[in-house]
Amino acid sequence: MVKKTYSKTKSANAGHRRTQKKSYRKKYTPPAKRHIQTGTQRDHDKLKIMVLGGLEEVGRNMTVLECGDDIMIIDMGVMFPEESMPGIDYVIPNISYLRGKEKNIRGVVITHGHYDHIGAIPHLIGDLGNPIIYTGKLTSGMIQRRQEEFRQAPKLKVVEIDEKSKIKLGKKFEVEFFRVSHTIPDSFGVAVNTPYGYILHSGDFKFDHNPYHEKPIDTSRIAGFGKKDVLALMLDSTNAELPGHQISESQVFEEMSKIFAKAEGRLIIGTFASLLSRVQMVMELAEKNNRKVLVEGRSMLQTVDIAHKLGYLKIKPGIIIEAKEANRLPDKKLVVVGTGAQGQQNAFLMRLATDEHRYLSVKKGDTVIFSSSVIPGNERTIQGLKDTLYRKGAKVIHYQMMDVHAGGHAKQEDLKLMIGMIKPKYFIPIEAYHYMLRIHAELAEGVGIPAKNIFVADNGQVIEFDIKGGRLTKRYVPSDYVFVDGLGVGDVSNIVLRDRQVLAGDGMMVVIAAVDARTGRLIGSPDIISRGFVYLKESKKLIEQTRNKVRKILQDKDPKSPPDTLYLKNKLRNEIGSFLYSKTNRRPMVLPVVIAI
Repeated sequence: MVKKTYSKTKSANAGHRRTQKKSYRKKYTPPAKRHIQTGTQRDHDKLKIMVLGGLEEVGRNMTVLECGDDIMIIDMGVMFPEESMPGIDYVIPNISYLRGKEKNIRGVVITHGHYDHIGAIPHLIGDLGNPIIYTGKLTSGMIQRRQEEFRQAPKLKVVEIDEKSKIKLGKKFEVEFFRVSHTIPDSFGVAVNTPYGYILHSGDFKFDHNPYHEKPIDTSRIAGFGKKDVLALMLDSTNAELPGHQISESQVFEEMSKIFAKAEGRLIIGTFASLLSRVQMVMELAEKNNRKVLVEGRSMLQTVDIAHKLGYLKIKPGIIIEAKEANRLPDKKLVVVGTGAQGQQNAFLMRLATDEHRYLSVKKGDTVIFSSSVIPGNERTIQGLKDTLYRKGAKVIHYQMMDVHAGGHAKQEDLKLMIGMIKPKYFIPIEAYHYMLRIHAELAEGVGIPAKNIFVADNGQVIEFDIKGGRLTKRYVPSDYVFVDGLGVGDVSNIVLRDRQVLAGDGMMVVIAAVDARTGRLIGSPDIISRGFVYLKESKKLIEQTRNKVRKILQDKDPKSPPDTLYLKNKLRNEIGSFLYSKTNRRPMVLPVVIAI
């Protein structure tokens, strides 16, 4: 089933339907039986795979497949900033390689609705020529709702797919989908039939044979691809370092049921906005235990609204209340579910803990459940949040204490199972830091994939296939970080980021001096402003020494000539910087301002 969610003219629609009908009726021949003609260079177009994000980080997932004049893209996500990126909202992929090739992009396939797979769409889709996006129903709703927040972004062309859909992208790519388990409904793996065999991209997945209110992973269909001569498997590596199997959502339901039954006070649950099975679980357990539910957090409210309208969340009338009603209820009658389990500064849990929420505050007797795993890099922030909650009398439960969260990514035994089912000729670990990819590569070799057929690539590194086989080349396409800061996309360079790090580390000192425009003579006393370096009132001696140093530097040695303000600025910057380092062993950013009057 393929459902279109955008409109065209009547004639355009008719042409599109004829094209799709023809491609769907075409006999689907596995690549092992397909005859590749010889004689022309175009018949021997190499298949190139380039991952523009997701091979050296968790997030920013984007994969490009190119064969001849046909290009397809899988996912288009963001990466949230690290501690070394002050002021950055998030990071998106670099699409420089695709500029000038927009007409060759046959479509974009989105595996599921998490921001590390959809978040860059508003920023990039217009620059790519606004190609058609193929994705599941829920993901479609989330993508289009997010697009509304970007007024300059084009109206999207989205085609909804399911596990039965087959689409043809250009002459080289025939795409099928297979259902996988994850922490959000409508998660799919992608099977791309190319002139040289199938490329399978798992998306984010785990094996959950007994999920909560969702269909299980389609193992029979996945095993079926193992009989179709799979050329290469691109497999999620996020949990490749963790032994064993990922737990089921059903186990989480059992543990959460115990907590709901025992809790005497308010229950406050922090989780990911897109973890709809957990939200559904909260709704059901609240109803069973005669509690009302308050949904908090902008992204959580938005996702719940979309999922409810599309039928992915079953919410009984009267179960959800408004924030202003929460304090009227007895504590044992209230459940709050919201965002912020990663310690985000403006998310619900942080606002609650710091008494910045409009209606609620933490009090003794509250039970706070962190129903999510810790994203690498957030450990310190989450620990600080837990400390604050405990200081205010709350009890905190997290996944290391009880099974209150089931991760969405396969662990080692699940990964081995997937590799064994598909039996690919080549193996490409994806979606993780480099060391995780290496661990995953070792797992693959342990289940029979030859080491020479395992490609641990870097972002932007070209993987190539032709009639002779596959290889990890030494060629790279641009894949460096593109920073999004407010309304600016790509205007924050590494130099700007370095300056921010300097300011955060040692602060800044501004030196303001006025000089005579004809003679260069210093007028008045230089002004000194310190921010993040020293406190002026407590460092009067240092400030006066610096002021005297400025006077010496600006001492006029040629009163007959006008001042060279650029030369004076550079001299102040260098000599004052060295002077301050000699006095404090710190290197603040020195900003000289020389005004010729």
